[in-house]
Order: sequence, then C-alpha cells, then structure tokens
Amino acid sequence: MTIETLSSSGGTISAAYIVSAILFILSLSGLSNQETSRRGNMYGIIGMAIAIIATIFNPAVNSYAWLIVAMVVGGGIGSRMAAKVEMTQMPELVAILHSFVGMAAVLVGFATYFDPTSALVGAAKTIHNVEIYLGVLIGAVTFTGSVVAFGKLSGKIGSKPLMLPARHFLNLGILIACILIGSWFLGADTGAGTVALLLMTLLAFAFGVHMVMAIGGADMPVVISMLNSYSGWAAAATGFMLSNDLLIIVGALVGSSGAILSYIMCRAMNRNFVSVIMGGFGTTSGGGEEEGEQGEAIAIQADEVAQMCADADQVVIVPGYGMAVANAQHPVSDLTKMLLDRGVNVRFAIHPVAGRMPGHMNVLLAEANVSYDLVLEMDEINDELDKVDVVIVIGANDIVNPAALENPNSPIAGMPVLEVWNAKTVIVSKRSMATGYAGVENPLFFKDNTRMLFGDAKDSVDAIRQALSTS
Repeated sequence: MTIETLSSSGGTISAAYIVSAILFILSLSGLSNQETSRRGNMYGIIGMAIAIIATIFNPAVNSYAWLIVAMVVGGGIGSRMAAKVEMTQMPELVAILHSFVGMAAVLVGFATYFDPTSALVGAAKTIHNVEIYLGVLIGAVTFTGSVVAFGKLSGKIGSKPLMLPARHFLNLGILIACILIGSWFLGADTGAGTVALLLMTLLAFAFGVHMVMAIGGADMPVVISMLNSYSGWAAAATGFMLSNDLLIIVGALVGSSGAILSYIMCRAMNRNFVSVIMGGFGTTSGGGEEEGEQGEAIAIQADEVAQMCADADQVVIVPGYGMAVANAQHPVSDLTKMLLDRGVNVRFAIHPVAGRMPGHMNVLLAEANVSYDLVLEMDEINDELDKVDVVIVIGANDIVNPAALENPNSPIAGMPVLEVWNAKTVIVSKRSMATGYAGVENPLFFKDNTRMLFGDAKDSVDAIRQALSTS
C-alpha cells in the first residue's frame, strides 16, 4: 500500500469517526426526551455501525482473522443476550455489560504496556504510562464493581449494604496506596513496573467490590449510572492508549453524561454524591434498625376495587417492579381506557429514580400505548395526591414507603417518595407482605386507608377490569 493510499485511507477513517461522534451526540440529545428517544436510539445505531466499519478498514488493522473471530463471537453472544433478556433483567444486563468495558480497559492497558514495538522515551513515555495506569485503574474498579452490581440486581447477592469496620479508612487507604504505587510505576523499569501494575490492579479490584457492596439497594440506580460513567472514562483511557480519537470522544461523552446523571439522581434522592460514588465514604453511620410490623393489613377483593374506581372522580396508578415482572402493563392500559371512558380522571405517578428499574416504567407504559400526557413525575403529582379518591399501587414498595419521611433511622431516610397515603384510599397490589428491594418494612401496608389486593399483578388487574365491565 502506497503512502498516498495510506494518507487517503486515514483521512477517510478520521472523517467517518467525526460523523460517528456527531451521531452519538445527537443520540444522547434524542434520548433526553420520550418523544425523540426512538430517533435517538437510531442515531446511536447508525453511529456505531459507521464506527465499526471504519475500524475494520483502518490501515492499522493487520490481522483480519482475529478481528472476524472476535466479531462473530461478540455478535453471537450479544444477539443471544438481546433475544433472551426480559425487561426486568435490563438493569442487571447493563451492569454486566459495563464489566466487559472495564475488563477490556484492563487487558488493553497490560497489552499496551508490554507492546514490544513501543519506542517512546522521555516525557512521551511518562505520559503514555500515565494513560496506561489510569486506564487499568478505572477499568479494574469498573469491572468488579459492575460484577457486584449485577449480583445485587439479580438477587445473587443481598441488597443490604456491607458495613465493614473502619470502611472509610479502608477506602482512603486503597486510594493513597494506588497513588503511591502509581509514583513507583512511573519511575520503574518493565519488571518492577509490571509488579506495580499488578499490585494496583488487585487493589482496584478490591475497591470496586467494596465500593458497591457498601451501597444499599435503595441507592442501586445511582450505582448503575455511576458505573456507566466509569465505563465511559475507561473507554476514553483505552482510546488514549490506542490513539483512537473516536474511543476518546465516545468515552468522554459516556463518562461525563453518566457523571451528570449520577449527580442529578443523587439530588433527586437526597443523597450525598461523593458518599454514594465512594461507597459511603465520608458518612458517619449507616441506616439504623427498622421498626417491626405495626398494625394489621386489611385485604380487599378485586370487585370492591372496581366499585371504588367506578365511583371515583380521580384515580392515580403507581406502577412498580411487580408490574414489570407480571407483564401487567397492557391490562393496566386497558383498565385506564375503561376508566377514562367512564369519565374518571386517571393519571400515572412515576418515581424518577428509586427502585430496581429506574426509568423503565415509562418504557413499559409507552409499550402499552399509555398517553404521555397521563404520565406524571413525582414532583408533579405529590402535591395533588390529597385530592385523589383512589391510588392503585401495582407492585411498588420502596418508592411509596412513608418510612423515608417518618423514620430517621430507616436505611431509606431522606429519600423522596410518592406520598400516596395522602389519598382517600390506597390499594396496594402485591403478591405478599414481603419487603421491597431495599429490604425495608413498609408502614403504608398498615395504614387505616390502605387496602391490600394480594395476588399476581396481571391477574389482579384483569379481575378489576372484568368486575368493572359488569358493573
């Protein structure tokens, strides 16, 4: 291949990367709004396709056999996972995919450090080694943190925070150790540098585990967003190591947007941003002990709920994880249409953050063709709940727990929640009296104006619909 051909090819590759970067920016912009989210996803798909094609034809690629094998294996695994994954498994899928990015950064870092063709000296070598060190550090934290997050979200690991003695000093000690090892790494030869890099990697692995283990179930949405940010910075660091401008741009976009989202989510949940992202670092104590069950829960039947809804002027539906598990969004949509046809003012109340599936309720309702105009966020609906005749809570728990406001010793204390208990009557559709993902007892179940509708969410909503159709 001639120098002119290489130059022309390189220019084409750079142009393709620029186009991809623009499409990724448009994708993020589109995803910020429900009405444009589908278009935003399409921009992202097209941008990634262009990026992959450009990388395949990059002059630096000299082994297409390995590239084809990697694409076939990766594409096969991705296709299978996409075909099998349920909506309720999406958060844990995102978490485990973040771990792939983290491990990729670690492997690329070590491969780059051992690259025999590298001839950098002086300041250029130092800068390159800093890129390697930071890339491996961020990647290692992302990998183990994401694996633990996957375990918590999938139920393989308990959702309660792990509170080790002197955990704050442990976090601080690991941080200081990584800085000191980094100084050693930059001044060492290949042999000693390898030892330093391995030692830091092990410490970063441990920090990733401890960081996420120390975060309770109620704050897991923030963790997922935070790990998304970490994976972006890991990708950016990989881009610097490989001199890939697109990886740098995309990584920076993902990293910065994830960090901003994590901050917004912490603000929305009344949490300290630094405390959450550092696994509780800087906090003096964890959540206190929960009070035991008080009072008696009152059960209700579907036909009674139907009559209440038929007689109501205003009904608010609060969807939760249980609705997603039961695939009840379509019956809920049908129930909504029936009530609207009867002249009942029906709206949906969505918590913006908390729960195992933040943001997914909007997706499920959109899938069931529920009008966006009926879907309100917590801040829009909370002040109006005292005027509502009936609130139907479908499979939600932590996001409607009054303990967040009433019990300062609760692990979810201070977290904003949907104040459904202010309505005239609250109907809670649940399989049982079990606690939510945060593992916190819910006093709502025992309030005088609460009625428990036990059973599968889909079956319960269908029963309400049938009773309503005959009334």
